[in-house]
Amino acid sequence: MSTAGYDPLPGTQTQEDKITITATGTRIEVEDTGQPVAIFDAEDIAEVQGADLTRVLRRAPGVTFARNGGIGSFTGVRVRGAEAEQLLTIVDGVRMSDPAAPGGGFDFGNLLAGNLEKIELLRGSNSTVWGSDAIGGVLVASTRAESRILASAEYGARDTVNLSASGGIGGDGGFLGASGSYFRTDGFSAAANGTEADGFEQWTVNGQGRLYLSYEWELFARARYAEGELEIDGFPFPSFTLADTDEFQKTRQLSGAAGAIYDGGPLFVQANYSFADTARDNFDPAFGSAPGFTSDGRSDRIEVKGEWRPIGPLLVNFGAENEWLEYETLFDAGNDTSIFGAYAQLGIEFGGLSAHAGGRFDDHARFGSAASFGADVSYEIAANLRLKASIGEGFKAPTLFQLFSDFGNETLVPEQSTSFDIGIAYKNRGWLDYAGFTLFRRDTENLIDFVSCFGVTGGICTDRPFGTYDNVGRTRAQGFELEAGKRLGDKLQLRAAYAYIDSENRTSGSPNEGNVLARRPQHALTLSADYQLQERWVFGPTLGAEMRFVSDSFDDAANSVAIDDFVVIDLRVVKPVLMLDRAKQHTLDLFARVENVTDADYQTAAGYASPGRGVFVGVRTGL
Repeated sequence: MSTAGYDPLPGTQTQEDKITITATGTRIEVEDTGQPVAIFDAEDIAEVQGADLTRVLRRAPGVTFARNGGIGSFTGVRVRGAEAEQLLTIVDGVRMSDPAAPGGGFDFGNLLAGNLEKIELLRGSNSTVWGSDAIGGVLVASTRAESRILASAEYGARDTVNLSASGGIGGDGGFLGASGSYFRTDGFSAAANGTEADGFEQWTVNGQGRLYLSYEWELFARARYAEGELEIDGFPFPSFTLADTDEFQKTRQLSGAAGAIYDGGPLFVQANYSFADTARDNFDPAFGSAPGFTSDGRSDRIEVKGEWRPIGPLLVNFGAENEWLEYETLFDAGNDTSIFGAYAQLGIEFGGLSAHAGGRFDDHARFGSAASFGADVSYEIAANLRLKASIGEGFKAPTLFQLFSDFGNETLVPEQSTSFDIGIAYKNRGWLDYAGFTLFRRDTENLIDFVSCFGVTGGICTDRPFGTYDNVGRTRAQGFELEAGKRLGDKLQLRAAYAYIDSENRTSGSPNEGNVLARRPQHALTLSADYQLQERWVFGPTLGAEMRFVSDSFDDAANSVAIDDFVVIDLRVVKPVLMLDRAKQHTLDLFARVENVTDADYQTAAGYASPGRGVFVGVRTGL
């Protein structure tokens, strides 16, 4: 049985931990794709400790973040310099974008790490397999699904409580499992110049089941519900500058999927229905008890995908889906649309060679059609040493808000991108010793941006006195990534992830042409070390340290508002105190950490504070 989450200095990962679905849509070993994929399993997530998912993701090269305050606040994840809204996010098989949000992206402030079992991150455009939104990459998160009980409790700085538990029962006939988490914190002032703490509270429940009808057939169902309340700072009259306010936001997320799987050996097919609904209510007590703004965005989706291996090393990945999107707000009756897509990808896996190439066609009910192409190759040039390369196209359909709101423009066309990368990899981060170097570039055009109509009455601004959206942008992001891990002796594990990202606004005729893209630092480095003082079987503790360096950047497109560089250092320790089952490596562990040891004062979004020094302690176990 897996010991995920409870061995802070694990050995070589299991075969399952090297599997990803982000490259082809179905299961494939990471070494068999030329696309850049990072996988974090439950051991990685537990090793970092805490509910903040960004502390896990920063271990992947090319990933940066911007957060409007403390944990729970709006959090945008940028991959290789892409916009935060251009990262397609999938949780338990459900696309989690919010159709009611202006950019239609996913707010990572609402996804905590407490009950996550695995995270897969593809860094590169791949709309060939995934359709709309996959310009910057694809992130797939899976919640716990194990036939045992896992539990964790943590308390620390700013009166923070973090609880999680999961369990399941399974056998030859199927599996039934559930997990839940609760998180609350008094927080700190989201406004860097404020003094009033802004807290956050969230509880989440997940459930899933599988019924094995035969050796080939399986039925499955999954569901997730999260409800949170976040205190936020705003821009009060008369200064309209970021400051302490009594505003707060309530968010409810409900998602689920149900379907069937056929696995007959050469042919694998999965068909399912899924949905996601995100509702937000914003309150400002200064204006009464009723919400000042509400929004509700929903997507419903039916899809089929599969893999066929007709003969020998040849394979075909295929899929088709139809998605319906709708939204409404307090001030907007809303609208709806739909999009249909289908793809096919041919592949070969022969000896040390793996290669794939495919195309996709999408038809949007509002703007028409789009086509995407992608290809990758992975070739073993020596034992465990591979040359990898990929090219991928991405597109992002205009959001319902961009099309139909009071600022909408129904003539918008999709944002489009083309990404290239080439690199060399020795094993992958699932091993104790690994290394990789990758060169990358992504060109994006038809970017949708808000156009001010102040003082303009004609053209695109006709009947749009407050502004509108238009396809006006072109950008480029290029650079290189380095990642490595090394086991020294039997006790010390070292890891490093670094990226250099050169981003540029290439919008012809724009006053910002040639500028660095907003909130895109050129350098981001994460170093970590774990030292096991003694074996777990004699209750030996493991000490860990991590340093995160991020270079300076700009907060705005005009490059007039600077964000300083920063260094954050965390320390952690895990101490087994009771052996529950040595054969299965089940222990009762005490753990503790100090975040931001030097109490660095830094920002990832101008004007918004980040957490200072904090001490946390907890206990976790698995049965």
